Amino acid sequence: MRTHYCGTIRTEQIGETITLCGWVDRRRDLGGVIFLHLRDRSGSVQVVSDPVRTPETYPLAETLRSEYVVKITGRVYARPEESLNTRIDTGEIEVYAEQIEILNRVHKQLPFQVSQTENEFVREDLRLKYRYLDLRRERMSANLQLRHRVIKTIRRCLEDRFNFMEIETPILTRSTPEGARDFILPSRVNLGEWFALPQSPQLFKQLLMVSGFDRYYQVARCFRDEDLRADRQPEFTQLDMEMSFMSQEEIIELNEELIWQIFKEIKGVELARPFPRMTYAEAMADYGCDKPDTRFDLKLVNVSELFKDSQFKVFSGAIASGGIVKILPIPGGNETISNVRIKPGGNLFKEATEAGAKGLAYIRVLENNEIDTIGAIKDSLSEERKQQLLTLTNAKPGDLLLFGAGDAAMVNKTLDRLRLVIGRELGLIDDNKVNLLWVTEFPMFEYNADEKRLEALHHPFTSPHPDDIGDLTTARAQAYDIIFNGTEIGGGSVRIHQREVQEKVFSAIGLSAAEANDKFGFLLEAFEYGTPPHGGIAYGLDRLVMLLAGEDSIRDTIAFPKTQQARCLLTNAPAQVDAKQLKELEVISTYKPKADS
Repeated sequence: MRTHYCGTIRTEQIGETITLCGWVDRRRDLGGVIFLHLRDRSGSVQVVSDPVRTPETYPLAETLRSEYVVKITGRVYARPEESLNTRIDTGEIEVYAEQIEILNRVHKQLPFQVSQTENEFVREDLRLKYRYLDLRRERMSANLQLRHRVIKTIRRCLEDRFNFMEIETPILTRSTPEGARDFILPSRVNLGEWFALPQSPQLFKQLLMVSGFDRYYQVARCFRDEDLRADRQPEFTQLDMEMSFMSQEEIIELNEELIWQIFKEIKGVELARPFPRMTYAEAMADYGCDKPDTRFDLKLVNVSELFKDSQFKVFSGAIASGGIVKILPIPGGNETISNVRIKPGGNLFKEATEAGAKGLAYIRVLENNEIDTIGAIKDSLSEERKQQLLTLTNAKPGDLLLFGAGDAAMVNKTLDRLRLVIGRELGLIDDNKVNLLWVTEFPMFEYNADEKRLEALHHPFTSPHPDDIGDLTTARAQAYDIIFNGTEIGGGSVRIHQREVQEKVFSAIGLSAAEANDKFGFLLEAFEYGTPPHGGIAYGLDRLVMLLAGEDSIRDTIAFPKTQQARCLLTNAPAQVDAKQLKELEVISTYKPKADS
């Protein structure tokens, strides 16, 4: 039906007669000459019709409107010098329409403008309801094409350079006790039993290693029934990888090559290698989080030792109860951050309290190393302690010191949050800078206070560090996350490949031998048939594409995403099903809608 895509026409086609198909992006009538901008996913091209050169198409061209679907045949000409458009790839040529065929009209008023020249704000709920129109817009079309190029680059690199095989794993599987909440589905054939949608292909990819497929990958659909945020969806896509006979170091090196290739192909950036690394302990100590944004410096300083005997009970009491006191030093903060912002009602105070802090203490460093703060803190600092504090924080006159005091998790969360807000406000973050970072040596477990037991920080199939196998409760994991400008884009680990170690880890998280065998007996048995050492990693593809595209939400890199309420506004899913379907499944819903108040 067509000979060329709209956005591919260049000066090389001048003099040729071509056929294009697409949507009318916009129509302009300039003194009897009609200019059409015809658009498809490759871009747009200018089409011209006038009563002198193309009298056979001019009457029909007058009737065309935005988003009409048309087929146009015409000859390619060079644009006049005064009409060149350097903003588009086809800006040196135009097509004179010799034939126009309307393939379909727009029969209703558009809910919003689609044209590439329109930059009007459109509510997201409207965009999602009419997603097929939203995807015609230049920004969204570019995002999906970027996504395609990223996946194509990944496939070529893994298969051609590293000899990986792409293998699909099941979507219908069984529910597992660890991790986020599963989506579950009743089985009609096996009544009373349930499938679960996979949160990841973790167990199957490990079984593929047992099977001898030593380099597996998959662009996998995964599902988690959890609360949503800007970078979360109930169904998402991940690049899943698993490798046998490779050490942690070799896995990291291979993945650095893959990431390097993605940035080179997609962004034209050649990243320096090896990527920087820090341990989980270092990340938490210096930044208060395990995915630090290292594009700017502001590091936290632990001053607990200085305040453990302090007369200021907020600090000494926090330390006595097992907590910590840390400081976020802000060079030049006296000029840039006022007291109004730190005290109740201020935006920094609000950020701190939303993170769990009860308040926000501070010290301003003045000339001659004098300090300005509340009396209770000033009175509790001897001259010697004050000098020690200034030395520890490397504080100079004009600097501001913000305190966090309490349990370690809350303090780190608070100061990490303040660090990012202040870094952005003070212009310390260069959005054009790319920082890739590996975080390693995560703890194997964290304590679940609600259930009063240990749970795996990553997942229970992660291998403990060889030096820590004697005491799993404090063991480090052979786990590694890759961070892109403060956002985790992937995480993986060396896996357990011996039954006795796996049983020991199951026991540590509170699974009895019977429970472990019921849930994971097939995996434990597989380990007895010659399982190679193996490890892997998974990347959140939606999140990676979001960052490469410079978007703030993964919804803008997914063709048909859900809302933050896990609804599809386009199809109005989820929805009720027919009673007959539930009867076939022997399922009864006990849900009763709340009466309108």
